Amino acid sequence: MTSSPRPRSTRPQARRGFLAGALSLPAVASLASCASGIATSSAAEGLTLLTYDDIDAANLLREQLTAFEDKTGLSTTLDTVPGSGAAQFPDKLRTRILGGNAPDIWRIWGGQIAQPFVDADLTIDLEKYYDSYAWDAVLSGSGVEGMTFHGEKHGAPLNVASLGAWCNARIFEEAGVSAPPVTYDELESANDTILEYGVTPAGFGGKYGWHIMRLFEFLLEVTAGPELHDALLLGEANWDQQAVVEAFDLFLTWDSRGWITEGALGVAPADAEQSFVQGTSAYTISGPWIETQYIAPSGQPREEFSTFLLPTGHDDVRHSGFIEGLMISTTCGNPDDAAALIDHILRPETQAALQNTQSATLEAAPDPEEFPLSAQWAQIREESAIYTIQDQAFPKAVADSYFALQSDVLQGNSAPAQAARDMQQIVADWRDSQ
Repeated sequence: MTSSPRPRSTRPQARRGFLAGALSLPAVASLASCASGIATSSAAEGLTLLTYDDIDAANLLREQLTAFEDKTGLSTTLDTVPGSGAAQFPDKLRTRILGGNAPDIWRIWGGQIAQPFVDADLTIDLEKYYDSYAWDAVLSGSGVEGMTFHGEKHGAPLNVASLGAWCNARIFEEAGVSAPPVTYDELESANDTILEYGVTPAGFGGKYGWHIMRLFEFLLEVTAGPELHDALLLGEANWDQQAVVEAFDLFLTWDSRGWITEGALGVAPADAEQSFVQGTSAYTISGPWIETQYIAPSGQPREEFSTFLLPTGHDDVRHSGFIEGLMISTTCGNPDDAAALIDHILRPETQAALQNTQSATLEAAPDPEEFPLSAQWAQIREESAIYTIQDQAFPKAVADSYFALQSDVLQGNSAPAQAARDMQQIVADWRDSQ
């Protein structure tokens, strides 16, 4: 591993309140107290489904909702908040609920992002629907586990996502990088080689925080290793230690050496994520949706792109992953209809029509002829363990504070050692509040 340069600025830390905000989780109690006063939807009005699909994916979903209506007579209104990500979507959902406009079904990430809605008694236990539709037999076990809270199945998993490097193979070859890096040192060397070729190695967007977080969590996996990384995410290890400082040092290194998008903090994730397809970067860290959203529509030959597992330098080379699922609101007028719609969405033929290359439905693996790179990741997922993506491991307010801290490091407002201390305080306050 190459040594890290000194931070570009060591001026006094500008906290800007992110420590104070670490425990500002939207009050679960207030959500729970409001739940009884939220209007219940009527079956005659049809179902409402809230997601964060982009325009193309939403259009495909609308086609499947129409097919469901043709078959059952049940209509569904689809609302989507594209591009908001985990940094914004839960707040938008929360606003809908508190405003008396709760959707009947909503899509959401698992872990600490979904749990506040469960804790506030805003979602129903889907156990009887798991039984009636045999979901345990047809859905990924890890996906089901990711949508299980306090021993109850409050969500049906839709996606089991695995993140790695998605790259422009043509740029790698033209720059002189003949094979995917298999060690962390080789990855740094490839970054320098690609930069010398005249292309930004890694495309990242720092707006909202979550996209550039993918880089930091990878670097923390490198410096801390699997066991310590997991303990840090659970709040069972102290963040104020050398491995975390080293990860923040590397975080600065990637920025100061020009390995990531210039001015990344102001770049939208969607712009950065597809930059390797456009040829303005060589790779990004993302998941299989990249192939359907950006690579296939580009019309460029599929062989000009590739994907690989990011090397960490540990015997157990893990990758970041997360679960997404569908939940039914306690205010839904007819949860049986909502469950029938979810079952329709989860069927293999529907998942294929939706071009879902990361489906939790076991019989909906991506077609290697149509989506060869996604099929490759389906195989990687079987061979490489997953660590929980960090904005799903933490409650939203903790993640927001964490994003602000990452931003401060890249702006030179916080040195790596101070960032490690501040992160420990954020996590300690969260743990003390439980």
